[in-house]
Amino acid sequence: MASETTAVIESSGGDTAVDKQPHKLYREWTFWFDNQSKPKQQGAAWGSSLRKAYTFHTVEDFWCLYDHVFRPNKLPGNADFHLFKAGIEPKWEDVECANGGKWTVISSRKETLDTMWRETLMALIGEQFDEAEEICGVVVSVRQRQDKLALWTKNAANEAVQMSIGRKWKEVLDITDKISYSFHDDSKRERSAKSRYFV
Repeated sequence: MASETTAVIESSGGDTAVDKQPHKLYREWTFWFDNQSKPKQQGAAWGSSLRKAYTFHTVEDFWCLYDHVFRPNKLPGNADFHLFKAGIEPKWEDVECANGGKWTVISSRKETLDTMWRETLMALIGEQFDEAEEICGVVVSVRQRQDKLALWTKNAANEAVQMSIGRKWKEVLDITDKISYSFHDDSKRERSAKSRYFV
């Protein structure tokens, strides 16, 4: 689009300068990819298939990456995309995530999942959450039966902050269904850990 605008300006005499500076984001973000559909080597730890894909800090880089790579409809089954703040790994063991948890939204329709993922990414990189410092990142998971989005946060025990984040996320996604929040500590102990908060 910018090159088209430049061409138009140049063909009209070039009197107007075009701002070619990239639009920097408030912070850097990293896309990660995890393909759990590939067979794991015996004894491989969880997260061994997790790969850092790209770190970006401009609006232009985000749209280029999103448009060409990081859309849920491009994912194979049993794979995940993650968008986390640069320096935070999407693992429970990461010091920023260790005491946290996640809000989860289930989707049974691929086109809805793509829209929810895009809206969440834009809300995160656009710093739309009042408690942005409390958010680690988001994961989209494509599965055979149902897909899901999970918004990871830092301090699970702070119920007021978590409820505020959950309410804002529902507003971003434009959904009315109840969503739930689970603690990472609970999930480590039990595969089907009970949710602690609902909004």
